[in-house]
Amino acid sequence: MKINKEDKATTQGLLNFIDESPTPFHAVCEAVAVLEKAGFKELHENDSWKAEKNGRYYVVRHETTLAAFVLGEEPLWESGMHIVGAHTDSPNLRLKPQPAYCKEGYLQLGVEIYGGVLLSTWTDRDLGLAGRVIVGDGAGGIRRALIKVDEALARVPQLAIHLNRNVNDKGLILNKQDHMPPIIGLAEDANVFSHWLDEQVSLGTGEYILSFDLMLHPLEKPSFIGLADEFICSPRLDNLAMCHAGLVALCAESKAASPRTRMIVVYDHEEIGSATTQGAAGSFLSDTLKRLVSVQGGDSEADCRLRSNSLLLSADMAHAVHPNYAGHHDSQHSPRMNAGPCIKINANARYATDAATAAAFEVLCKKADVPVQRFVSRSDIPCGSTIGPLSATRVGIPTVDIGNPMLSMHSAREMAGSLDHPLMIKALRSFLS
Repeated sequence: MKINKEDKATTQGLLNFIDESPTPFHAVCEAVAVLEKAGFKELHENDSWKAEKNGRYYVVRHETTLAAFVLGEEPLWESGMHIVGAHTDSPNLRLKPQPAYCKEGYLQLGVEIYGGVLLSTWTDRDLGLAGRVIVGDGAGGIRRALIKVDEALARVPQLAIHLNRNVNDKGLILNKQDHMPPIIGLAEDANVFSHWLDEQVSLGTGEYILSFDLMLHPLEKPSFIGLADEFICSPRLDNLAMCHAGLVALCAESKAASPRTRMIVVYDHEEIGSATTQGAAGSFLSDTLKRLVSVQGGDSEADCRLRSNSLLLSADMAHAVHPNYAGHHDSQHSPRMNAGPCIKINANARYATDAATAAAFEVLCKKADVPVQRFVSRSDIPCGSTIGPLSATRVGIPTVDIGNPMLSMHSAREMAGSLDHPLMIKALRSFLS
């Protein structure tokens, strides 16, 4: 199965987006650049909003969560909304507030484990550093700076097999506190790191670093692999792939008039439960819908009608069947890569899909000539979850959980099908048209 030039260019766009987005801060920054190029205008949560029919707008909360939408020609409550949801965060290693310390002559960084990291994949790998730094000016003012250091700064080395003879038979056991701090140099003074960080931020006269949200990221570039480029390998496919698909689809359909309002919303903090102001369990989407109803002169009843008339696609990556571990899948629900998006289903509502919302997604995929698969976990393996049930509960909109199948989920380097990304974009364009 050879990918054609057009589809390969589409998927290369995803790989470029991921490479520029080592953190949720950078992902939203990249998304804003794409939106503004497509003619979207920013609205601020602390301003009064004015929005026109067919207008293209976006709003950002706390730098890591974003909603972008094209207002329809009819009132929101008459036509409802089509919304694509995804999340900007991925499991990784995040620096502690006072990270640098010296041990046995090495300079190391104390890290916390963010989300369900597949720890072993972060060992013996060149790591860079990226995130947000808050800078004070000495007079009460502050500024924010994004940094992205794509240099081999850090490494978490494994213990040699000579000192851990049973590792291949009994498995690698990693203690998060003792074994995951990376080495960044040789030093007897931990302040070496602080001085280095000051240089990365380019502090001005009188400025100093107040605090930061910094995280490590793998440096190996995203790439196509396979005899015919059937696959892609990259960090953060979960879930920047769905963020990018929604973004591309919305921008592509944004210039066409529609009676219905169309939106994408990408949240932070899905990997740690979403229970934050930027997360899907927070008020961001609900607040945005209320404000748009108000802008159009609607009341609380109109807001309820809007939600009832709408549909949310919760787009998060799914589990492809693994040839070496096929027994971990239900044999009737074993998604394959490059065979189209999955509808994700769970009887205990770990996914928000029901028969009606699954059918709605399948119909729009058929319209777009996109194949559909279904994923259900084995009954004896607990099911993961995503933003779908949280958004559905918080906002009250019928929801279907979907995603492209992948391998190595939550690894420092994940794997997916190179054709599935163009297929998902086609499906989302059908939904947002």
